[in-house]
Amino acid sequence: MQQLDLVFSALADPTRRAILARLARGEATVNELVEPFDLSQPTISKHLKVLEGAGLVSRGREAQFRPVRLDAAPLEGAAHWIGGYRRFWEEGFDRLEAYVETMQRKEKGHVRKRRRK
Repeated sequence: MQQLDLVFSALADPTRRAILARLARGEATVNELVEPFDLSQPTISKHLKVLEGAGLVSRGREAQFRPVRLDAAPLEGAAHWIGGYRRFWEEGFDRLEAYVETMQRKEKGHVRKRRRK
């Protein structure tokens, strides 16, 4: 459960979510990750440390090139946890649909009665 807490904590920040979205397109250097944000390199590095701590990114080393890569495996645990609520949502939508259908039938009945008068 601690891993799940780290993942959700990391995902709570919009900058970190944007970094993950960028890394989903392919690895990037820290400098490349800094470009789209109005943030300093040390600030982006702090965000990356949080993402690393959650296991969502890893850093490689290829000569002087240090690519940052997405590791989406921890997201599976988060998706599984969220998926556990799917039945709850679906049952709620089913109840809402039944209610709307009932209201539509009642409305049609009222319209027919008005036309007969």
